[in-house]
Amino acid sequence: MTRVAAVDCGTNSIRLLVADVDPATGGLVELDRRMTIVRLGQGVDRTGRLAPEALERTFAACREYAGIIREHGVEGPSAGGAGRIRFVATSASRDAENRDEFVRGVAGILGVGPEVISGDQEAEFSFTGATRGLPGHEERLVVDIGGGSTEFVIGRGRVEAARSVDIGCVRLTERHMRGDPPAPREIAAVRADIEAALDLAGETVPIREAGTLIGLAGSVTTVAGIALGLDAYDSEAIHHSRVSRDRVAEITERLVRSTREERAAIPVIHPGRVDVITAGALVLLAVMDRAGVPEVVVSEHDILDGIAYSCATEAR
Repeated sequence: MTRVAAVDCGTNSIRLLVADVDPATGGLVELDRRMTIVRLGQGVDRTGRLAPEALERTFAACREYAGIIREHGVEGPSAGGAGRIRFVATSASRDAENRDEFVRGVAGILGVGPEVISGDQEAEFSFTGATRGLPGHEERLVVDIGGGSTEFVIGRGRVEAARSVDIGCVRLTERHMRGDPPAPREIAAVRADIEAALDLAGETVPIREAGTLIGLAGSVTTVAGIALGLDAYDSEAIHHSRVSRDRVAEITERLVRSTREERAAIPVIHPGRVDVITAGALVLLAVMDRAGVPEVVVSEHDILDGIAYSCATEAR
C-alpha cells in the first residue's frame, strides 16, 4: 500500500483525500477526506482573474491541509516522495490570467505546485475515480458538474470519449442569476447556455448511448441528499444512491422557485452551495433529459479518488 495525499481545487471548493492505495488492484483505504468551500472562481468569468480574497481563502485551506498531510506522514518532495502528494487545479485556474500567483502560493505552502490540468485530463480522473470497483461492464456516462465546467466521459471499463464544457454552477449563477428567486428570463438564459454546451459535448461524447448515468460532485450529491430527505449531509447514504429523473425535476423546480433564505433552510445544502445549487440542479436535469435515462447513480467517488490512484501508480 502507498500512502498518498490528493488535493482537488475547483471553482467552488477545495478537497483533500489522504488514503492508502494498492497500485496493483486500485484498492483504496480512506484515512481522511474533507471539503472546504473557497469559491476560487469568484468573478473569473467576468474579470478573467483570480480575486485576492479568493486566493487568500484558498491558501488558508491549503495551510490546514498541509498540517493534515504531515500528521498522516505522507512523504513530500524533501523525502523523495514527490509523486505521493498531488495537487490538481481545474476550471477556474485554467481560465485566470494571474494563475502564476496561485501556483506560487500553493507551492510555497504544500511543497508541490498545482497541476493546472486540461478538461480532458479532468474527465479521465473523474471516470477512473467514479467507476473503479463498480460491478458490470455496461456503457457508462460519467458527468462531473463542477463550479466552472462540466466533464462528460463515456466508456466501458476505460475512457472511450471525453469532453469538458464551460458550464458549471458558479459560472452560470454569476453569468445569469440575479433575482431572488431568479426571474423566468434568467432561468431561460441558464437553460439556453446548458443546451448549447450539451450540443458541444455531444459532438465528442455520444451522450444518448449511455446505459448508466453516474453523477459526480457537490451539485449532484446535494440533490441526492434532498431526494433522500436527509437532515444532514451523509456521504454513506448518498454514495451509490439512485435518484429518478422525475424526482430530480421536482427538486429542480422547487429550487428554481425558492428564495435564498428558503434554500438555506434545507439542512443538507452546505452554506457555500446555497446560491449556486439551483444552476447545478438545472445542469443535472438537462443532462438526464439529453441522455434519456430514467435515473442517475450518485457517486461520492470522483476526480479526487482518480487523483489518489494516479499518485500511487506514479510513486511505484
